Amino acid sequence: MVTPAQTDAVGHVLCDNAQSLAARFRALFTLRNIGGAAAVDWISRAFTDDSALLKHELAYCLGQMQDERAIPVLTQVLKDSSQEPMVRHEAGEALGAIGCPKVLDVLKQYSQDPVVEVAETCQLAVKRIEWLQSSEAERSKNPYFSVDPAPPHQERDVEKLQEILLDESVPLFDRYRAMFALRNLGSEKAVLALADGLRCSSSLFRHEIGYVLGQMQHEACVPQLSEALRKLDENPMVRHECAEALGSIAKASCLETLKEFLDDKERVVKESCIVALDMYEYENSNDFQYADGLVKLQQVH
Repeated sequence: MVTPAQTDAVGHVLCDNAQSLAARFRALFTLRNIGGAAAVDWISRAFTDDSALLKHELAYCLGQMQDERAIPVLTQVLKDSSQEPMVRHEAGEALGAIGCPKVLDVLKQYSQDPVVEVAETCQLAVKRIEWLQSSEAERSKNPYFSVDPAPPHQERDVEKLQEILLDESVPLFDRYRAMFALRNLGSEKAVLALADGLRCSSSLFRHEIGYVLGQMQHEACVPQLSEALRKLDENPMVRHECAEALGSIAKASCLETLKEFLDDKERVVKESCIVALDMYEYENSNDFQYADGLVKLQQVH
């Protein structure tokens, strides 16, 4: 049982910008696992930070917690055009993850946002909430224990799923469903099929591909993730996700690429490499007392 004083201590670490980014991320994921009103409050306070990466992760964690008390702050962040697109996108996705129908109006409004990543995210969030209200919905957990922006497709054939995944004439929600079905299959063939999605036109889609490849932690996709990270003209949101995926995979083949971009001119990429190297070190250590024994950092989004 975590005491209120312990929760507050972790919250102070999260909100202290004098702390290392790795320590603050550990605090964030600890609060996510603690849950409850105090954890939501501490996470919400940190949206005043100037790190887009950290704010993006704050929104992600609030969505994964599925606590309706986070709806006001997530709505505020989504509406705030001064926030970075990747932060607003994650706020919209988090509202979809919480799944409360009362946010449908605001999500529909921002489905027409001039920032395409925000608009596409809100469109997906609307579809997810509508799906939750349908007879098809099953709320069972996936093998990765994450709340995803779309349910997995019912198809199980890798080649058929890859065809859906890469067909840009197919609605984005259905392509996301194919993406998560491939992830859940978990085979090397599925990994390589997903990696082909890093060449699709939507930066939002490419970023989500990076995320699921990080969840799968399969070394077969390291070349494709490294190639995407090295593309300096790639959307920083995509490069950041590929960096964190490499940290999650945590094989020797990832290490030099991550070190190479520790001084990247894009702050979100630089910070992602810092966090990814912390993940790499953890995955390759025997230290199971991560974040004062309160949480194992499962997967950064």
